[in-house]
Amino acid sequence: MSKVAGVPGILRQLESLYGRQEPCWPTEPYDFLVWWHCGYPASDTACEKGWKALNREVGVEPRQILAAGAAKLASALKPGGMVPELRAVRLMEIAARVQDEYGGDLRSGLTGPLAGIRRALKRFPNIADPGADRILLFGGIEPVAAIPSNCPHVLVRIQKGQERENYGVTYREAQEAIEAEIPRTFDARARAYLLLKQHGQTLCKRSNPKCDRCPVNSSCAYFAGKHRGGSTPV
Repeated sequence: MSKVAGVPGILRQLESLYGRQEPCWPTEPYDFLVWWHCGYPASDTACEKGWKALNREVGVEPRQILAAGAAKLASALKPGGMVPELRAVRLMEIAARVQDEYGGDLRSGLTGPLAGIRRALKRFPNIADPGADRILLFGGIEPVAAIPSNCPHVLVRIQKGQERENYGVTYREAQEAIEAEIPRTFDARARAYLLLKQHGQTLCKRSNPKCDRCPVNSSCAYFAGKHRGGSTPV
């Protein structure tokens, strides 16, 4: 089995298939928090539909969201999918916190030690470590080793054969690979995030991965059957 030169080599091969990737979500921290709640189940497509409708019918600034009220917000969020009423409540919570605690400017409050910034982000609804990492990286706050929350398995499968049963362990192993081999710059780590996300959503899916079409299958431990538990890959 031929070898790829670690993570940089994997990324080069993925980029040869998918091309250069750009984020399809708003990168400003506050805007991302709103966008993330514009669709459910959260996906790029669902969130984009809800985001566009919210911008058109209400606006996304904290004062606009708070002035609209729950019923109007829920109506605007319907194109994004399920539970628009719950998502409306969460948007109002986000807007109120940003308005009350940050004077309407979330970014201005995301300063100081990284641990404090991370804690502040995780106080918002549905933001755990993966979401905080995503905001930190794409918001230009800290070039952390962010990993796509819905496909942390990609790098772990390629390099080690099988993702762990524990999501947190898989996420950390993927982060460690990025930390070890990808320069600590915003551009380099955003590129890694976007390519891994695209691959995880297109071919290296959590279930029924399309290994026969994968550009790195010749150097993938999962494809070779060198896995730790789980079923043999197809």
